[in-house]
Amino acid sequence: MKFENVRLAAIGALVPDEVWSSDEIEHRLEPLYQRLKLPEGRLELMSGISQRRVWPVGTVPSGPSIEAGKQALAAAGLPADSIGCLIHASVCRDFLEPATASRVHHGIGLSSNCWVYDVSNACLGLINGAIQIAMMIQSGAIDAGIVVGTENSRMLLESTIQALNGDTTLRRKDIKGAFASLTIGSGSCAWLLAHERLAPEATCIDVGIAEARTRFHDLCVSDSDSAGASMQPLMETDSEQLMAEGIATGVAAFEKLLAESGWTRDAIDRTVCHQVGTRHRVAMLQSMGLSTERDSVSFPQLGNTGSVALPLTVASAADQGDLSGGDRVAMLGIGSGINSVMLAARWGQTPVAGNIKAIQNAPLALKIPS
Repeated sequence: MKFENVRLAAIGALVPDEVWSSDEIEHRLEPLYQRLKLPEGRLELMSGISQRRVWPVGTVPSGPSIEAGKQALAAAGLPADSIGCLIHASVCRDFLEPATASRVHHGIGLSSNCWVYDVSNACLGLINGAIQIAMMIQSGAIDAGIVVGTENSRMLLESTIQALNGDTTLRRKDIKGAFASLTIGSGSCAWLLAHERLAPEATCIDVGIAEARTRFHDLCVSDSDSAGASMQPLMETDSEQLMAEGIATGVAAFEKLLAESGWTRDAIDRTVCHQVGTRHRVAMLQSMGLSTERDSVSFPQLGNTGSVALPLTVASAADQGDLSGGDRVAMLGIGSGINSVMLAARWGQTPVAGNIKAIQNAPLALKIPS
């Protein structure tokens, strides 16, 4: 899909205050580590993730999502009644029904003349939502819309640690499927997209493409669908095959992005990939023929924050000055399923509101409550 008049008018980006280091997570896994004689430091060594953040106990996704949405709306300087669509698009949600977007819409204070619904597509939810809003703007159906989501890793981390320590029959080969769950982090991000007449100097969203290879849908699977602050999820991941097939899917998608945008690799000033870890990033960029020097990351400080990983990294890159006016930015999203969604954008004056600056001077990780 090509867009002519869609702008990324503002970003609201929030990260939790509570920090869990990889070292502290391994300390919590001491019973498992001692029994299997696992070397300390392997979690950070294998992933490149030194820490991740978690929301306070009892946090539901709509809470940070409301705040991130308000931050984006204020930063854009647009009235609430200009928003014609509100999409909540994270993996985490408040409940099965109604749509978490309903509570977020009410909390932000948007008008009744608004499309309101949830979108779910693993780590691609926010990018999918952004493209849906862009298509509505392009068609003339709305002037502006907000896609927002909040991922909360606390329950997954706690339930994974409990399960690994509690099952004394596990062997080294058995725990590989749980490794990805220990890299998950929390965060919230809102993108406000608008017609160019409302934000003429903002970032231009030029192209969006999708690649679906759903025959690999079973490589990363959570337990049965359950929602709410008390859920205790578990997730099983075939990390090696998921990385291999994910990279192959991403390479095919990137070729589509180049073809649709008319860009060459050398013309791309900045890339932002999905934030999984060191091995995935290096292998992905090498396979695409791209340089790591022009790629922005947030996973060392935030971990894998799911659907908000790429949007938060874009926010961080803008906040740190990695993005300058006129830069051609390739946003390379990949999610379990396996699906890939990518955007080509020309950076403009897009303000970033919230506390994303906190990850630049991150404090020492806090001790995880027992």
